[in-house]
Amino acid sequence: MSSDAADRPVTIYTVADRAGVSIATVSRVLRGTAPTSPVTRRKVLQAVQELDYIPLRAARQVEVPRHQTHGLVLPGVVGPYYSELLIGFEAAAARYGQSVVLRLAHPSVDLEESVRQVLPRVDGLVLANDTVSDSFVRQVCKSTPTVLLAREPVDGCDAVLVENLHAAQELTDHLLKHGRRRLVFVGDPAGSHDVTERYTGFRAALARSKQAVEASLPLLVPLVEGSAPAVVDALLGMSEPADAIVCANDELAVAVMAILADRGVKVPDDLAVVGFDDIMTSRYVAPGLTTVLQPTYSVGRWAAIRLHERIEGRTHDVHPQVLPTRLVVRGSCGCPRRAPSTTPN
Repeated sequence: MSSDAADRPVTIYTVADRAGVSIATVSRVLRGTAPTSPVTRRKVLQAVQELDYIPLRAARQVEVPRHQTHGLVLPGVVGPYYSELLIGFEAAAARYGQSVVLRLAHPSVDLEESVRQVLPRVDGLVLANDTVSDSFVRQVCKSTPTVLLAREPVDGCDAVLVENLHAAQELTDHLLKHGRRRLVFVGDPAGSHDVTERYTGFRAALARSKQAVEASLPLLVPLVEGSAPAVVDALLGMSEPADAIVCANDELAVAVMAILADRGVKVPDDLAVVGFDDIMTSRYVAPGLTTVLQPTYSVGRWAAIRLHERIEGRTHDVHPQVLPTRLVVRGSCGCPRRAPSTTPN
């Protein structure tokens, strides 16, 4: 690209040219106002990400007081997932000149009351996971531009999601191709929309197999490092050992792999382990964690973009923004170990 081209602002025409589609198609994908094929959506979103394009909206027709602040409600910021999401959200909000007010779920805090207190100070709100009830979400959506993250869409609210179901099915199919026949899912399907879809994909893959079985009910544990000892104890206590586990996130999968090594269990020879997220540690833990990359930074970024669009007056119903995921194969599934490489978000 010439220096002159690099200096030009990125527009919807630039995105259309990069994706090889019309500007109308780009607009449909970004607005979410009409269905598009998964291939086309992936091309457009990839072009948007590569070009760092942020769509702009005309100012709202009716002027209302502005706080220049976006609200964000998260279950927490411990662990790599939420920290990366927060970085993406803040970066995009800053591009719009917005500051960020953060509220975190905590057992000792009435989160819904905390959110009520912050509503008068923000122009819009992003609610991640099942931090608050659906009835509260509907109440907020009536008065405040709202975007949901990683939770079941609610009428009247925008949503940013990642593709979980087919990715989990592909991940499980990959284990089946390695000859694994007794598989266990690790994570609580009732704990979040994402984990529900991942478990659904896991079971769909097993249902299509004539030989494989779910070796036990899901191991219902929080998806944090501290759950790993209980997971390993449960696995080693099975009367008929599992030969593969599908962890609902990488943080837990990496911790499980470390404890298995301490207990003398070889991964993947004795037990295959796969995860979901593709956090940085997954590339370097021996023998490398096979996982699904979800664009966590982009999830946060798109949440800020969609919230800005809502604040600017796009209040009609739209399709959720569903970001693509992809399988990342390393050594923990039984494939030859590969040298660590970065996998851009």
